[in-house]
Amino acid sequence: MFELLAKQGNAEAQAMLGNLYADGQGVPPDNVKAMHWYRIAANHGNASAQFGLGNMYLHGEGVPKDYAKAMYWYRKAAEQGDAGSDYNLGSMYANGEGVPKDYAKAMYWYRKAADKGLAGAAQYMLGKMYYNGNGVSQDSAKAMYWFRKAAKQGYAAAQSALGAIYQQGEDVPRDDAKAAGWYRKAAEQGYAAAQEELGYLHNVGRGVPQDYSAGVKWYRKAAEQGESSAQGVLGDMYYLGRGVPQDYVQAAKWFILAQAAGNKKVTALLSDTESKMTPAQVAEAQRLAGKWWKAHHKNQHE
Repeated sequence: MFELLAKQGNAEAQAMLGNLYADGQGVPPDNVKAMHWYRIAANHGNASAQFGLGNMYLHGEGVPKDYAKAMYWYRKAAEQGDAGSDYNLGSMYANGEGVPKDYAKAMYWYRKAADKGLAGAAQYMLGKMYYNGNGVSQDSAKAMYWFRKAAKQGYAAAQSALGAIYQQGEDVPRDDAKAAGWYRKAAEQGYAAAQEELGYLHNVGRGVPQDYSAGVKWYRKAAEQGESSAQGVLGDMYYLGRGVPQDYVQAAKWFILAQAAGNKKVTALLSDTESKMTPAQVAEAQRLAGKWWKAHHKNQHE
C-alpha cells in the first residue's frame, strides 16, 4: 500500500517507505532504497524524511558519512518543528560533529527539543550540561531540576543519574533509600548501569535490606547486557557462593567474558578459579562463555 501511494507522489507514504526500508520492518533492510524514498519525500518538504536523511548521513548508512549534509537536513526538519532534529542538532554541537564544539548552541537546540515534547532525552542532556559545567557555570541545583523533570517523564538515564547523586551525596544529603528508589525505576526499564548499582546496594545493604540473592539478580541483568564490571562481580559471587550455590564453572564463564570485554581486574580471579577446576570444567566454562558471546554478538548485529 505504501509503495503504491509513494509512487503516486504521496510524500508521507514516501517517508514511511523510507522508514520501513531503514528499519527492515516488513521488508528486508535496504539503506539504498531508504535513501531513495527519503530523498524524494525530503525534497517535497516532508520533515520526517528530512530527519531520516539526516540520520543516514550522520551514521553513514547507505551513503558516506557526511556531517555537513546531516546538519543541513536536520535544520530543514527543525524549521518545520521536528523535535528529533532539534535534539540531534544539539548533540552534534555538544560532540563537535562536523562543527566546532559549541555548548551554548547545544543548549539552545536541546531546549527547543524539550519545549517541543522530546522531553526526557533533551531534559536529561540539559541536566548533564549543568552537572558537568559544559557551556554554562556548573550548577548542581539546575542539574537536579532537569534530571528530575526527565526522570518524571520516565527517562531511565535521568533516573539513574539521580540515584548516583543521592548515593554519593553530591550537593544533597546522602540518602541510600532514595538512591535505591531511583536506581530501581531505571533498572526496571533495563538500564544496565542502574541494575549494577542496585545490585551493589543489595549486596552491602545500603538503602535496601542486605540480600545477596537480590544482588545476584540485578548484577546478572547488567552482566547479560555486556557490562564487564557486573560480569566480574557476578563471577565473584559464583566463586564465593554468595546468593547462588558455589559454582566454579559459572564463575570462570563470567570472568572470561569480563576479561574479554576489557575488565583487567578479573585476570587474577580467573587464574585462581581455573586452578581449582579440572581440565573438563575449564573447557566447559570456555564453551559457555563462547556460546554466550556468540549469542550476544549476534543480537547486537541483527
